[in-house]
Amino acid sequence: MGLSAGDIENLIRTGIPGADVTVSDLRGDNNHYAAHVISETFQGLSRVEQHRMVYAVLEGHMDDELQALAIQTAVPTK
Repeated sequence: MGLSAGDIENLIRTGIPGADVTVSDLRGDNNHYAAHVISETFQGLSRVEQHRMVYAVLEGHMDDELQALAIQTAVPTK
């Protein structure tokens, strides 16, 4: 059974406290999503490191419950 967009948002928010997270289901199949994550914790990190942080909080859910996740990350603008 796939994860819902809300489930993914909650997992990311729990793993990256204070993050602004938006997740959309790209195909309506609960398996292919796009996530946009904005967090102060990304400050000073490379894009690859930022993405690794997001994937780390979803570890254990990839492949079985979530087949594809396109990630966009950013640091909040002031």
